[in-house]
Amino acid sequence: DSPKSEWRDLAVFPYGEEGGMVDFCGDGEHALMTSSVGRETTALTKVKLSDGSTTEVIAFNDKADCGGIMLDEDTKEVRAVSFNYARTERTFFDEELKGHFDRLEGMGPDKAEVSLVSKTRDEATWVVSFRRDDGPTEYSLYDTASHKLTPLFVSQPALSDYKFAHMEDVRIQARDGLELVAYLTRAKADTPTPLVLCVHGGPWARDFWGFNSAAQWFANRGYACLQVNYRGSSGYGKSFLHKGDKEWGVGAMQHDLTDAVKWAVDQGIADPENVCIYGGSYGGYACLAGLTFTPDLYKCGVDIVGPSNIKTLLDSIPPYWGPLRND
Repeated sequence: DSPKSEWRDLAVFPYGEEGGMVDFCGDGEHALMTSSVGRETTALTKVKLSDGSTTEVIAFNDKADCGGIMLDEDTKEVRAVSFNYARTERTFFDEELKGHFDRLEGMGPDKAEVSLVSKTRDEATWVVSFRRDDGPTEYSLYDTASHKLTPLFVSQPALSDYKFAHMEDVRIQARDGLELVAYLTRAKADTPTPLVLCVHGGPWARDFWGFNSAAQWFANRGYACLQVNYRGSSGYGKSFLHKGDKEWGVGAMQHDLTDAVKWAVDQGIADPENVCIYGGSYGGYACLAGLTFTPDLYKCGVDIVGPSNIKTLLDSIPPYWGPLRND
């Protein structure tokens, strides 16, 4: 289009679909976009600027939405795309880049997740981070020519002298067969302990693997902490997200939490007589619903700024938040 051309729609995402612009391609005739149209999860696609048609599906994952995208700063060629079902996974389109990441994974703390934080213009020097589940994130300088790694700092140095529990990514099957990704942090693995079911807010959000201060605080005091990405959580595609529609309180979203507790009991992780449900925002609502509708399951609960009445919650929404009512 010329600078004087009228604005026009390049892509339209109907209600329930997700996607957006990533960048223009180097040829000036295409753009990179994410889109869930025609599939369950968002994929990285190449779109023709002249008519908005998709000419290539570059990368996708059947279970998780498209995450971070690494591009060549000059050519705009795709170098890597990340996805996160339970842990970060990458699809590489640049073998040299893959080699660096493979090497870094062997140089950092065991099982840490490597991220490229920053780099010099010539890519000779990188700042990389190693995200751990049992300690603060570590930052280092990486020389791409010599492959030398030089420590820089840790995000919370005061924690470096302490021993923390590991976080396990686990799979839980809900009563209708739906697979749920969850994260379990516990100090003791040889005997059942009291359990804190920590429910994330949103509900259109999700929990991730990594160091979690609340989970570590619970584990330090002898509790197992279970964080569940129940249906309605984001990052797992549109069907998984919308399985939570109209399922608050007494529906399938709450059943997922109940099933997670029963799983922990069956696995010998949780003491069935000592289970707490804990959460903020939507997690607080789920806490109140759990104590109300499944009182025999929980010994106690902690509600942090959770709404107690959906009607008054919706009535309090300002006009410019109106579209949220549809969700």
